[in-house]
Amino acid sequence: MSIPRLAGVALLVVQAFVAVTAFLGGLALTLGALAPSMATAFSPPEDYLAGTPFTSYLRPGLLLGIVVAGTHTLAFVLVLRQHPWAVLASAVAAFAVLIWIFIQMIFIPFSFLQAVYFVSGVAEAGFVMVRLGLFTRIPRAA
Repeated sequence: MSIPRLAGVALLVVQAFVAVTAFLGGLALTLGALAPSMATAFSPPEDYLAGTPFTSYLRPGLLLGIVVAGTHTLAFVLVLRQHPWAVLASAVAAFAVLIWIFIQMIFIPFSFLQAVYFVSGVAEAGFVMVRLGLFTRIPRAA
């Protein structure tokens, strides 16, 4: 299997992981905000919202579930179909998760999941660069 093809498979795996878990996380935050009795161990403490523009996890949950999961789902489908815009969609998805994590780290104390999604976003960006051929061997001048 060639390196760009392997990068494509790895990209699909990362995109599927982020899409599914971001959707489920967004759903958990949204349901927890709409029905506090449904808040689970996956919902962060309300104290984390102090000093943020949010009074509940409703908007962050919707953003996570729609924007982060949505961009990853779209990128996944485009990569799977080898669409001409697949690389662009993958780059947008990588930046979406990285921006999400950077903003989250400003307000919420560090957690292992932040590291997991930061690494996912960086890996995704790296796979995009491989697919663009940015790491091909440059021939030496004679």
